[in-house]
Amino acid sequence: MKKILTTTALVATMAAGTASAQQNWNLQSTYPGTLPQLGTLGQRIADQITAITGGEITMTFQNPGGVVPALEVFDAVGSGAVEAGWSTPGYWAGRVPALQLLAAVPFGPQAGEYIAWLKFGGGQDFLEELYEPHNIHSIICGVIAPEASGWFRNELNGVEDLRGLSMRFFGLGAKVMERMGVSTQLLAGGDIFPALELGTIDATEFSMPAIDLNLGFYQVAQHYYFPGWHQQSTMFDLMINLDLWESLDERTQLMIETVCDANITYGLAEGEAIQVEALRVLEEEHGVQIHEWSTEDLAALEAAWHEVAAELVAEDEDFARVYESYLAFRAGYARWRDLGYLD
Repeated sequence: MKKILTTTALVATMAAGTASAQQNWNLQSTYPGTLPQLGTLGQRIADQITAITGGEITMTFQNPGGVVPALEVFDAVGSGAVEAGWSTPGYWAGRVPALQLLAAVPFGPQAGEYIAWLKFGGGQDFLEELYEPHNIHSIICGVIAPEASGWFRNELNGVEDLRGLSMRFFGLGAKVMERMGVSTQLLAGGDIFPALELGTIDATEFSMPAIDLNLGFYQVAQHYYFPGWHQQSTMFDLMINLDLWESLDERTQLMIETVCDANITYGLAEGEAIQVEALRVLEEEHGVQIHEWSTEDLAALEAAWHEVAAELVAEDEDFARVYESYLAFRAGYARWRDLGYLD
């Protein structure tokens, strides 16, 4: 049964049965608004929805803890404690394991292929289906460029040196790292630096160079590893309370969807553009040492991923259905990728 909605604006909207009355929405983010891309793209959504609706919806971006803590956004949107949330589906793996496949997949596709599956291969349908029982409507509203695969205090001779480490890691990649002997934790962005500084964790991954630079990981770990095998591209979504979404007229829904489509393009372009300077600053000004995993190391990680995926398919029917769709699309796309693109 859907939970009773609690916000004054939402109750007023439902009573009126239309989106034409002015509404005030909170957009609760899992990322601080000052964080490049992860936060700024959420702030951009709030500003653009306010502008494009002509003030019919005034959306206010809320930093983590503004209304609820970062990792409580899922429940807050579903219950109506906030009207909307900005996050990535992968954060809610404990509630809906299959959502991880709509966030980032180890050894997965680059952004173009991933978005193609989302828009034309059934990904969006799965997204809506998986969120619906929790009273949430989700729209993919951002995709970012590849991440790095981690910050380490000491240089690694290979993946065998991962064993025994404690590391902050996200999503399906965390399960691969656990298979490699790593103890993983999922920490919100603002909690990572203190944990790394205090030694609560030995290493961390979080995002791409421009974002990691902002968080200052280089101050406590100088060895930075690539490529981001676990997140070649990462999707982010705008979550809206489902009752509220269904109360909106088609015109308003279309405006929100248009903002999200534009945000995908903007975020992907920005993400590719800002890495060059970030890498220069990390290397030249902060002395960070850049490392690349060997072919053998990547093969070991990929083999571990296939083992993890097979187990998750066996454990969860929804994960199996979504993964089957994902693999089928990739198999068909491979012919075009091999013909159309340079290696």
